[in-house]
Amino acid sequence: MKHYALFISLFCCSVLSFTRILGIVESNPRKFKISGTELSERRSFVDQTRSSVKEMRDHISSPRVVAFTERKTREALGVTAKQPSDRFTRMDDEMVAGNSRYVEDQQAQQQLIIDEQDAELELVTGSIRVLKNMSGRIGDELDEQAVMLEDFSHEMDNTQTRMDSVLKRLAKVSHMTTDRRQWCMIIALVIALIIVLILLLVL
Repeated sequence: MKHYALFISLFCCSVLSFTRILGIVESNPRKFKISGTELSERRSFVDQTRSSVKEMRDHISSPRVVAFTERKTREALGVTAKQPSDRFTRMDDEMVAGNSRYVEDQQAQQQLIIDEQDAELELVTGSIRVLKNMSGRIGDELDEQAVMLEDFSHEMDNTQTRMDSVLKRLAKVSHMTTDRRQWCMIIALVIALIIVLILLLVL
């Protein structure tokens, strides 16, 4: 049962990671080219998976399943006590018959308990199988989201490169414009100086 609990814990981590990535996609669906319908389906899947995990965790931690697990462990370790076989060998036939009936009743009850516990174990196994299938689906979703995030990162890098190129061109044009203004001012001052000199010579 411990490995079931560990599996559920790991599964919860996968669901949490998928939820975070889905939140990133929901914040900007246009960048990831995902429709609102697809986002709703993914969100519904996450909510349903989280609910199933909670039900499985509650079921595994229930006193009934815990007691069943402990009993199976004790039986596997050979701790189950054995009843003496020769205790009633000297009793009369009536007591032996009564004891036989009691043993049969106890065996029948134990068999019912075992059958019920087997059914519980089968239910747990089936639930674990469902969780494994969900885990595989979540793994596929995570891979798909990772590809989307990688594409988005490449797109951001390309956009940044284009912005840097545009800024460099603007800076170059601005520098050229500044140089032209300086030359125009110098030429204008020279012309003004020549005019002043001419006027001084004429006068």
